[in-house]
This record gives sequence, structure tokens and C-alpha cells, in this order.
Amino acid sequence: MIAKSPWLVVIALWVAGCTMIPEYTRPASPAPTQWPAGPAYREPASVPVTPLAADLEWRDYFTDPRLQVLIETGLKNNRDLRTAALNVDRARALYRIQQVEILPVVDATGRLLDQRVPGTVNGNGRNVTLKQYSAEVGITSWEIDFFGRIRSLTQSALEQYFATEQARRSAQILLISEIAIAYLTLAADRDSLTLSQSTLETQQAAYNLIRRRFEVGIVSELDLRQSQTRVDSARVDVIRFTEQVARDENALNLLVGSSFDAGLLPEGLNAVTPPPELSPGLPSDVLLRRPDVLQAENLLKAANANIGAARAAFFPSITLTSAVGTASGDLSNLFRPGSFAWNFTPQITMPIFDARTWAALRVTEVDQELAVTNYEGTIQAAFRDVADALARYGTIGEQVQAQQSLVNASRETYRLSNARYQKGIDIYLNVLDAQRSLYAAQLGLIITNLIKLGNQVNLYAALGGGGGD
Repeated sequence: MIAKSPWLVVIALWVAGCTMIPEYTRPASPAPTQWPAGPAYREPASVPVTPLAADLEWRDYFTDPRLQVLIETGLKNNRDLRTAALNVDRARALYRIQQVEILPVVDATGRLLDQRVPGTVNGNGRNVTLKQYSAEVGITSWEIDFFGRIRSLTQSALEQYFATEQARRSAQILLISEIAIAYLTLAADRDSLTLSQSTLETQQAAYNLIRRRFEVGIVSELDLRQSQTRVDSARVDVIRFTEQVARDENALNLLVGSSFDAGLLPEGLNAVTPPPELSPGLPSDVLLRRPDVLQAENLLKAANANIGAARAAFFPSITLTSAVGTASGDLSNLFRPGSFAWNFTPQITMPIFDARTWAALRVTEVDQELAVTNYEGTIQAAFRDVADALARYGTIGEQVQAQQSLVNASRETYRLSNARYQKGIDIYLNVLDAQRSLYAAQLGLIITNLIKLGNQVNLYAALGGGGGD
């Protein structure tokens, strides 16, 4: 009984899943515990309390019905996201392959041995022909994982599978945000096209009026040519924005992954249902839930598990080959009584000196250190993403107000300049300057509104929203 006790201990350790993987401890976050504060950021008291972005489904955040249909279509058809999903399936299959490595492989084998032995070899001077039939079921080179090498590799494969799933979630967040940004950009460029067309019509009417006045000698040719420059400039903008709208539609079509009904295209920014405001939460609640950070942590755990496999290489390797079956010199007697045969071949390999095992261990340790550095860098980059989005979130409202005030002032300036010119107390050049300023201010307001809505999309993505199924 005493002689058997060491084997019982070894078997107990094997069944319990003993490995040499170092104990995993999540590295301390290198990011601050609070989001930045200052003139560019909104005070926490002014931010509404809402669910965290990661807990808010994209359908509840992007409530515009047309945009919802486009996002839903994109999630089904986008090739990049499909590639990410296939990578998950591949990683899952690789994990399952590694998972069953710990189990023996049982094969059934039928064999015929037909051999001629010359008389000069067998010692009796006569040629002999040997024929043997056999059938057996057995295990070939099954490694008994006493020291956890296979379990460590299985754990590494599992973490890599989890990392691939997090990469898919990151790809989904990116796709949703890109579709939303492309949708908003198309809406803004359609507004710009409408504005340029309206400006062209206004300038064309002004040019026709000045030309008639020039023909009767009321105004100079200079006024006529100056008016013509504004007509040509507006025509150029109409052509430019017509092209840009077409390019925006092509970009949206690529992201969605298939053609869609033209009725799903936005009419303009004012027709888009804006997303709700978000509460940023705390860095500790947000950053560690971002899929890119989770992916980096899964890869760190995989590297940690590889150290266990490298350590196990310093210990004996035990393999087992065995089979049971029948053997006979005649096929008809193969399964008759007395033909039973078996073999049992355990093998233990004790490493004595192999410098490669030490180098391999060092490689896994360096890989683990690299994974820690990558994990910390991912957190820092994620913190900056959120901080940048919050900085714009805290200032964009005032930018929109200031730009709207500029549009109002420019519109009034243009009205007064045009009235003074009609009364003959001002030159037409001042009217043109006022009109250019108004047009530029109106385009600026469209862009500023686009930036505001785009910031809400970027903030949702930076906070980890949109990664749910």
C-alpha cells in the first residue's frame, strides 16, 4: 500500500488539473481615476445621469429609424465584420482541438503482415513465407498530462479565443460608429448642397437684375462682373457638393455591405433624430469594459498560460501506447479462441540537458512582459479617446451657439448692405463681401452641427457602447 501511494498522489494531482501557470494578477491601471477637468470639460453636475454606454444597446442610442435600418443591414452584410466573426469561429475550433489533446485517441486497426525470410537468414536453409492477420483497438502515444503542459496550452487557446471575440466586438463598435458618421456626413453634405443651390439661385437672380440695370446704364460693368463671379463661384460649389453627396452615398453603401432603398438616405441634419446625452461614468467602470482593453487582457492571460507550458517542459513526459485485439496466421482463425493479443508500452522521457527549454521559457516570460506593456498602453489610449471626446463634448454646445450667432449677424449685415446698395449709398463690393461672409457662416454652421452629432457618436463608441449582440 505504501508503494502505491506516490502513484495515487500523482493521479490525484492529474485529475485535479495541476498546472504550472503563474498566478494571474491584473496589472494596476496606469490611467487616472477621474476624467480630466477644466474649461474644456463639462462639470459632472451638469451631465445627466444615464446608463453607461456599454449597458445601452445601440438601438436605444441611435433612435433615428432610417439609421437603425442601415446599421442592422450593415451588421448582417459588412464583410469586415463577417471576417471578424469568422475569426471567432476559427479560434473556437482551434480551442476545441487543443481542449481534447488531454484525452487519448482510440483507433481501430486491421493489419496484414506478409513476409518472405530467406533460408540463409532463418538458419534452417529453407525459404519461409510468414503471413499474419491482426485486428486491434488501441491508444497511440497518449501523453498523460501530469505536469499540466497540455492544460496550460488549452488555457492559452481559450484566452486567445476570448480575445478574438473581443476583437469582433471592437469591429462591431467601429462599424456602427462608422455607419452613423457616414449617415450624418451625408446629411450634412446634402444640407450644403441645398444651401449652395439656393445661393446659386439667389446670385443668378441678382446677376440678371444687375445686367438689366447695366444695359440701361444705371450700374457699371464692374458691378456686373463682380456679380458674375458670385454666380460662377456658387455654380462651382453646387458641382462640388453634388460630387461629395455621391461619394458619401458610395461610402455608406460600402459600410452597409449591400444596396439599400434610397428612402433610407437622410434628407438633412435637421431631419436626423439626435442621440441622447451620455454619462461618462468613472474610468475604472468604463475602461476595463472596453472590448479592446478586454482583448489585451485576454492576450495577457494567454501569455501567462504559455509560461506554464514552458515550465512543464522541464519535467518528465509520460506517454502510453497500448492495444488489444486478435492475431492469427490465417484470416479465418482471426477471431477464434486463443487468438487474443495485447501490448502495453508506457514510456517516460526525462529531460537531462536541453538549452532550448531555458530559451523557450525566457521567450514566454518576455511575451508576458510585452503583453503587460500592451495592456497598459491600450488602457492609456482608451483613456485619451474618452478624454478627447469629453473635451469636444464640453465645448461643442458653445461652438454651435457662437456659430449660430455669427450666421444671424452675417445675415443682418447682408440685408443692410444690400439695402444701402439699392438706395445708391454703398458700392456693390460690400454687398458681395457680406454675401460671402453669410454663405461661409452658414456652411460653418452645418459643419459645426455635424461635429456635434459626430461627437455624440464618437463618445458612445469611446465609452464602449455598441458592442453587445
